[in-house]
Amino acid sequence: MRIVVLVKYVPEPTAQWRFADDLTVDRAGIEGRLSELDEHAVEQAVRLVEGGLDAEITYLTVGPVRAAEGLRKALAMGGDAGVHVEDPAIHGSDALATSLVLAEALRRQGFDLVLTGMASTDAEMSVVPAMVADRLDAALVSFASALTVDPQAGTVTVQRDGEGAVDEVVAQLPAVVAVTDQAGEARYPAFRAIMAAKKKPVTTWSLTDLGISPDQVGLAASCAVVTQAVPAPERQAGTVLVDEGDAAVQVADFLTTRGFL
Repeated sequence: MRIVVLVKYVPEPTAQWRFADDLTVDRAGIEGRLSELDEHAVEQAVRLVEGGLDAEITYLTVGPVRAAEGLRKALAMGGDAGVHVEDPAIHGSDALATSLVLAEALRRQGFDLVLTGMASTDAEMSVVPAMVADRLDAALVSFASALTVDPQAGTVTVQRDGEGAVDEVVAQLPAVVAVTDQAGEARYPAFRAIMAAKKKPVTTWSLTDLGISPDQVGLAASCAVVTQAVPAPERQAGTVLVDEGDAAVQVADFLTTRGFL
């Protein structure tokens, strides 16, 4: 069985994000990491194999040169190989164009089960899994907190945790499954695993390799257009109340003047 996990190299959440002149995130100038939400998908893939499933795990990413660092982090957690789609023309692609690149890469790679995180931690749109599944004419199951695969029946069974009930969804393979952050803690790779990941094969493809024309991706082909980017306002200093026996009154006055009481 072929399992492909889609992973994304995103800007470090605690870093100071900057934007280039074309209003895209300056990814080359910001420290990055494997998207934390994608780590849950990686963990689920590795658990399937550790549980006895005879499968090969490949990680697929799209992005600039440094995106390969995200692949190495995933490979350190487990798995067999990585695929990196890197092409200057991809810069500025929106979710729709990105889904095209991912879908064509998946067709070339071959797959039975595609796992993704519930969203990326930079854009947080949560739409790419559905777009990829649609392009591949594959089943989509989202909000998975746990999953099992029956290779004999050719199905994947997903558990969904709702507010009042736990649903069980069965889909025929091939399928795309989006894993939530409720799927359990992702493992922290040991030093030996990190070193071993450096020797695992990572293949780099260009748009030409995927049969995609440059005018189908990038800023010019994007349906979403960013017209302005402004920094978030700095946080204002809070109000310190000194309790001299009238703290309750001070709190009440504070809330009243702001319309909370």
